[in-house]
Parts: sequence; structure tokens; C-alpha cells
Amino acid sequence: MTKSANDVVITGVGIVTSQGVGTEPHVALLGATEPPKVRVETGRFAPYPVHPLPEIDWSQQIPKRGDQRQMENWQRLGVFAAGLALDDAGLKDDLEACGSMDMIVAAGGGERDINVDSLIVDEALKRNDRERLLNEKLTTELRPTLFLAQLSNLLAGNISIVHKVTGSSRTFMGEEAAGISAIETAFARIKAGQSTHTLVGGAFSAERLDILLMIEAVQGHALGEWHPIWSRKPEDGGGMILGSVGAFLVLESRDYAEARGARIYAVINAIGGDRGSREDGRLESRLRYLAKPALELDPQSTVVFSGTSGFHDLAGRERAFLETELADRPVRAFGGLVGHGIEAQFPVGMALAALSLGHAAKVPPFDPAGENPMLAPAKAAVVTTIGHARGEGIAVLAAE
Repeated sequence: MTKSANDVVITGVGIVTSQGVGTEPHVALLGATEPPKVRVETGRFAPYPVHPLPEIDWSQQIPKRGDQRQMENWQRLGVFAAGLALDDAGLKDDLEACGSMDMIVAAGGGERDINVDSLIVDEALKRNDRERLLNEKLTTELRPTLFLAQLSNLLAGNISIVHKVTGSSRTFMGEEAAGISAIETAFARIKAGQSTHTLVGGAFSAERLDILLMIEAVQGHALGEWHPIWSRKPEDGGGMILGSVGAFLVLESRDYAEARGARIYAVINAIGGDRGSREDGRLESRLRYLAKPALELDPQSTVVFSGTSGFHDLAGRERAFLETELADRPVRAFGGLVGHGIEAQFPVGMALAALSLGHAAKVPPFDPAGENPMLAPAKAAVVTTIGHARGEGIAVLAAE
């Protein structure tokens, strides 16, 4: 592909998953000859397995104790991953670059008052007028400051405060589609010459009772022991295992990156998101349209990072689509390895794809029974995410 001044390149990766902190452990697992070992917690939230955070020294990226204390874990995780990305790009101490850097964040709401949630659920078992009950409890039990703590754009605000990233700022909400839209918007702005360098990503804390309750409400959780994502069965629950993850990328125009001598992991050739009805093959129709830029890629050196949620029907439909439309390209369902990260799912896939391309990795199968080995080092990557309820996105990346 012909190089252009406004090519969108990835120059920084900040990633935290159950597999470790930063690029080093993730590069190691992406280049390993054996399938990586899964780290999952099955006891603390039984019967729901969860991929937990690794041990983190928050002060490495959030030096002030006061800043750490006033954040919840999902905010700490996002600020930490953003700092890792800036460090990795060599921009952390460049006040001028950070001062003009744009920022786009995918975030959910903050943490809830579990005691009030429990009170409402217990009371609802005794009454039939649940709408009235809910209004009563919302006006009498919730403390006003809780609403401030739940603001989704606090993550972006804390990144600005801690890392001095003070260009334009946008926050997207809306589950998996938020992560897709955040990166798609950053890509489009740089491609159009409206931005030269952008920090983009998201974070998700899975180790929260309120989040577990929300997924259980749609009977989405896998239950009991961990199973590989492509072979999860309905008798073991809904198929999804959540994971605490944070992933941020530094995206730059080629001109901006080359002018400062930045290392380039990968080039984003195309990215698109969509949503709509999934009935009557419409999901597959949208996926075919989004995947068009991937069809010209050499199958042997292309790795597909699937962000499948594990929901049985959706996982089956995505698998059928990949085997038909992107046949012979090895698939790696990273949610089976690090858990499903909702808003951060697409950013995690993009981070893993960038690291694979930057290191020409032959990525081992994450689910050996359901995934084929790579026969050549990665020169291109496709990242998919199909939201567990709505929204889907696909990105196509190439090695520099």
C-alpha cells in the first residue's frame, strides 16, 4: 500500500490484563511457542469465573496518593494504561506534545452503592409495585456524591490531570460499541488531517458485584470452571467470562510520527463500526461489508483477533462468518485468554494486534482445540468485536 502523510500509525501501546502489566508480558505470550496459561479466579465470585487484575504498583503511573485514592478501580486502571501508552510512545515527558494531544476514551459508568442495590433487590421480592419502590429508594437511599463518582468522563479528566494530556477530549459510552467508536473516530480525525496525535482507549473493571449482576440479568455468564471460548456449552451458562482490562493506544499521523523519529508498530488501513438488527442475516451482511478491506490480505501471514463475547449464538455466527469470508486466516479469540472487557474489548484487540505486527509474531493458539497454528509471522491483522447486545466493528492493520 502506498504511504501517505496522513496514514494512521500506532506508536504507543499501554495494556493491562490478567496476563500482566505492560507490553513485555504480552509480547512474550504473543510470540510463545506454547499456548499461554489462563489466569482465572473461580472462587471469589462463585459461581462466576472472572479474569482478575494482575498485581499492580499504581504509583508507577499515578504517583500522587491523593489521585489514587479519589479514583475507583476502573479509573485507576484507565489512567495507568494511558500512562503506559504514553511511556511506550516516548511522549510521557514531552509536555508540549501532551498539551496538544487529543484524547478519546471509551468508558462505562462508575461503581455503584452495592448496599443500596442489595436493599432494592431484597425489597422488590416483597412488593409488586417495583417502579414506585425504585423511585422511593433512589430519592431516599442514594448519597448525592455517588452520582459524581459515576460520571463516565471522569476517566478522561483524571488522565488530563495525571498525564497532562490537554488537547480536545471526547468520551464514548455504550458497551462494546463505545470502544469501537472511540478508535474509529480517532482514526478518521487523523486521516482527515484534523488531528496529528491522539491517545485513545478504555478500561473495564470486571471484579464488581454490580457488573456481575447486570450480566447475570441476561443469563450471560459462564458458570463454574473456565472453558476455552470456542467450546463453551449452554449447560455451563451463557458463555461470557468477564475480565479486568485496560488498553490505550497512541495514534499518530505518519508525518507527525516520522518527524519525531517514533517507532511504528503498525498502520491502521481501515476501521469501521455499525449496528442494527441481527435478524435474517443482517449481522452477517454488515460484517461482510466491514471486512471487505481484509479480503486482499495474504491468509498465511494474517492473524484475526476475534473479540467474541462467548455468547453461544453470537460466537457460533462469528465463527461461521470467519470460516467462510476470511477462510484460512488463523483466528485468536483473545476474550478466552483475558476475559471480555466490554468497553475496552476492541482497544485490547487493537493493542494485541499492534504488538503482534510490531514483533512479527507467530501467535500461538489461545484455544488449541478450536484454533489453527500460524505458519508464518504476522504481517497483517484483523480485529473484530461483536457486542454482546448490539454494535460490531472490524479493523484491518498492517505491519510497517
